[in-house]
Amino acid sequence: MSYSDFTLKRVKEELNVNVIEDRDLFSCIQEIQISDYLLATLKYNVPLAMAVGTEKIRSELIIANVLLEVRRILGNKISFFSGVNLDVDKEKSLTVVEAKNEYIAGGLGQCIAEMYASSIFND
Repeated sequence: MSYSDFTLKRVKEELNVNVIEDRDLFSCIQEIQISDYLLATLKYNVPLAMAVGTEKIRSELIIANVLLEVRRILGNKISFFSGVNLDVDKEKSLTVVEAKNEYIAGGLGQCIAEMYASSIFND
């Protein structure tokens, strides 16, 4: 089963996930400065990524660099597995990947299923 098969309704029912949608989670998070390296990289990469417009090029030129910056900021305490299958629970068809959808609401079920799988993987 593909993650794209997980809708928000299906995630709630099959994975017994409670979704809380009315909380402001990030207003208390303090802003941090990103490195000059990331600023320069994005300044160079974003115009090309947007001109090509594919999900793959955005992943390679924008998202990967942002995730690597987060990894650097967190002292390498998180991992970054690009193109690697992390099978977590074959009975539930869970593996860890990323949500692939420019329409955020449409990708919520997939994203939540992936976070659920990540939790199992980390346990």
